[in-house]
Amino acid sequence: MRTVAVGSLLHVGKRMRIRATVAAVTGALALSALAVPAAQADVHASGGDSNYRATVAKILGTGGKTAFITSPVAAAKPYPLNVTFSNFKVAKSINVGASGHVAIPVTYTLTHGIEVDIKASDFDSGPYLYRGDFAKPENVIFGEKPGTCTATSTTTANCKANLDIYPGEGDLTTTDAGTRWTAGGMAIAFNGQDPEGDTIDPSKIGIAQQGDLGTTTVRRLAKLTLNATPEPVKKGKTITVTGKLTRANWDGANYTGYGNQAVKLQFRKNGTNTYTTVKTIRTAANGDLKTTVKATVDGFFRYVSSTTVTTSDAYAAPDFIDVK
Repeated sequence: MRTVAVGSLLHVGKRMRIRATVAAVTGALALSALAVPAAQADVHASGGDSNYRATVAKILGTGGKTAFITSPVAAAKPYPLNVTFSNFKVAKSINVGASGHVAIPVTYTLTHGIEVDIKASDFDSGPYLYRGDFAKPENVIFGEKPGTCTATSTTTANCKANLDIYPGEGDLTTTDAGTRWTAGGMAIAFNGQDPEGDTIDPSKIGIAQQGDLGTTTVRRLAKLTLNATPEPVKKGKTITVTGKLTRANWDGANYTGYGNQAVKLQFRKNGTNTYTTVKTIRTAANGDLKTTVKATVDGFFRYVSSTTVTTSDAYAAPDFIDVK
């Protein structure tokens, strides 16, 4: 487990939805980069009612007055929970549009000491992604609900969870695209402590956090349009093919033109299944596309763009041309 000696509670306010960042240290254990949205109520993995994100945010000291402040043992800190993570699996790349909700499935193995009761109703674990340094991340992607774990032995369990992204609510900025995101895992054992109460004892709560579990890339989702005219067209006449390449703008929750990009114009003869590249052109500064070809036979035209460091590939919906 990677550890960083930080020793204080931190707060990250970059996200429009609430983020909680914890760096609670007990001995050699450092807990940092833990981002927990606290906007909605969720159902606990065990089936009981629990506002997962708000609860974790409060126990970690997020947003104004915290349970730690009113606790009679306010100087106490959570103890290092005997939990580690491995076999973390997430998509190699994640394409995110300008709005809506993107749920990314994740699986991981949780290993724990025999004293840790992962079946307890107040035990939670889950994955996250962070960009930048483990101790001081520039951004973090978390899940709305804790992971669901199935024990495979007395000390191991196979777990699954989702990472949740709401690009239209400030979860991402365009600077997050194309950069290396690192996977992490966290676990909390409340051990009967009521995070909603005023007499909570943090020293009875166990927290584990681990980074460097894997990597992925988050890309801006691209879109392509195409229109071939005239329809129908006489054989040998000129066909004008227009279109536009856009990509998600996470700073404005919209799609903007992607300029100076190579895009292939492809054609598939009617009755066949294979596209061939007719020519490659580049988008204008605003993402517009325009080119001409000669009409030969009935078939379908489409534009295709390739994946870049920051942006996904895209395929325009095929447009049929009837050649007379």
